[in-house]
Amino acid sequence: MSSRVVTRRSALRILGAGAGSVAVLPWLSEEGIAAFAEIQRTKATPAPKVLSAAQYATLGALAEAIIPADERSPGAKEARVADYVDLILSEGDDKLRQEWLDGLAALDADAVSRFGAPFVGLDVPQVEAMLTEMSRNEKVKEGKSPVEEFFVTAKQATIHGYYTSEIGIHKELRYKGNQLLAEFVGCHTVDGRDCPHCGQKAQA
Repeated sequence: MSSRVVTRRSALRILGAGAGSVAVLPWLSEEGIAAFAEIQRTKATPAPKVLSAAQYATLGALAEAIIPADERSPGAKEARVADYVDLILSEGDDKLRQEWLDGLAALDADAVSRFGAPFVGLDVPQVEAMLTEMSRNEKVKEGKSPVEEFFVTAKQATIHGYYTSEIGIHKELRYKGNQLLAEFVGCHTVDGRDCPHCGQKAQA
């Protein structure tokens, strides 16, 4: 694994303690859900509706830091979480869009102030340091800095977008969906044998 990649275990260790107040995000419309599914299915080249290319890249890097790829499943970047958020913003109002644009700007400003580079240019220790700092006051209801406020919202959106995605549902959660039962065979505890279908033990 590349030394530039934050491991999922490391990210969860850093972020796991924070479970405080959570900002409320709107849900995608049916059209938005269909668009998100199509982006994943076709692996379309990113074409954000609201975010600039730089903002999209910053959000993708933050989402991947929150849910990085591991040996079990790909991370938030491959799950197209940045596209999920962009679709939400495209359906939201001006206030919501401005909050996200301001939040991404605050994230980059904080990264530059701390490490002299925007968030996408940070190495692993620097990303981990920023995650630790941004999540430090997550349980506090008031007095958060702008970047801490943004992080709460971005973390919620990342988690929801990831577990709404094909990767999150099927590769991470291993959800198989409702299975078609072609034939109900019943219990076959006959001839002194255990049933191979339900596990019922044969009578001695």
